[in-house]
Amino acid sequence: MTVCLFDDAPVAHLAPLTRTRAAFDLRVGAWTLAERAVAMLSPDRLAVHTRASVLGVTREEHPEAVRLGDVTGPVLLVNGRWRISSDAASVLRDATPSGPIAWVQGDDCLALWLPEAPDEIAIPADAARIAMEGETVVSRLWHLLDAVGERVAEDLRAMGSLGEHADADVQTGAILAHPEAIHLAPGATVRPGAVLNAASGPIRLEAGATVEENAVVRGPVWLGPGAVVKAGARVDASAIGERAKVGGEVHASIVHSLSNKGHDGYLGNSYLGRWCNLGADTNTSNLRNDYGSVSLWDPVEAAFVPTDRQFLGLVMGDHSKCAIDTQFNTGTVVGVSCNLFGAGFHDRHVRDFSWGTPDAYHEYRPDKALRVAEAVMARRNRTVTEAVRERLLAIHTAR
Repeated sequence: MTVCLFDDAPVAHLAPLTRTRAAFDLRVGAWTLAERAVAMLSPDRLAVHTRASVLGVTREEHPEAVRLGDVTGPVLLVNGRWRISSDAASVLRDATPSGPIAWVQGDDCLALWLPEAPDEIAIPADAARIAMEGETVVSRLWHLLDAVGERVAEDLRAMGSLGEHADADVQTGAILAHPEAIHLAPGATVRPGAVLNAASGPIRLEAGATVEENAVVRGPVWLGPGAVVKAGARVDASAIGERAKVGGEVHASIVHSLSNKGHDGYLGNSYLGRWCNLGADTNTSNLRNDYGSVSLWDPVEAAFVPTDRQFLGLVMGDHSKCAIDTQFNTGTVVGVSCNLFGAGFHDRHVRDFSWGTPDAYHEYRPDKALRVAEAVMARRNRTVTEAVRERLLAIHTAR
């Protein structure tokens, strides 16, 4: 079976995170949406269909995938914003269609089976429509941060191998509480005094992940390959992606990958993209003083909109940085390639390529921003590819 992940119009609401990637490359729980779809559906071949603006970076992210235009014969098109459940995946795998079928939830087309790959994605007039209910579809930024711990736990159970840690380096004085719910991959390290407590949910450390001295990790938590929890840190109900580093306190948050929050400070109910860096003692508020519903900037509405969520912190786009002692108010959205510093709370919406303090923001020159990106990525033996360079320059042009 060929499965094609596709972007649709509502991905625009997920900016700034979808300005640098396809929606299906967003991490929602321990897996990205694409990783979960592949794990649930086990396709023979993967195809991708996304916006022209991010096609280059998406093809770099998925070198194994083909373009929809290269697919012949039957194809199962899967909405990239859908966090597919195991039950729904079973329905799709077991389907024996004789003609076009669309699985829908409300206004969203979740999946579409066609006997021949189309040029453009649309539900044919003769397609049978099957309603699904209770599925998670990411349509707004705050949907990424709903039930983070529960989603991490669900993903870790689906990954399996809980209770395996014989080939990891668990050093003298480290504590594994409820080890049957902990997976430590070969090459993972738990240093003296560190506590991994899976009483509230599973914990998984991928190869090369490290929990340093006296850190406390309370499940559900996923640490991606090479991720580091710094000495004395406290992490719970979170997903920390590949080669990310976190210190201080991290709660109910997603650090997509390759970003740093290496020092003290609080990150709660927040989402960091790639190549972000939070300076020492950066703090995010995730609860209003009046305990009211948090509003969040929506790029399509060009306004703050209600979320009906009480807990919501920071959403930060790729390649953004902030200095020591930075403060972010409840429900703040920072765009791509921002460089923020200075005393006081920053604006709750900071546009792409902004440089400055809460008192004054200026255009962050793209030549300077790209030099920083090159330096940061070189530290992880990565380079700014031509596709990434073009995407960042296009985002600057459109700011």
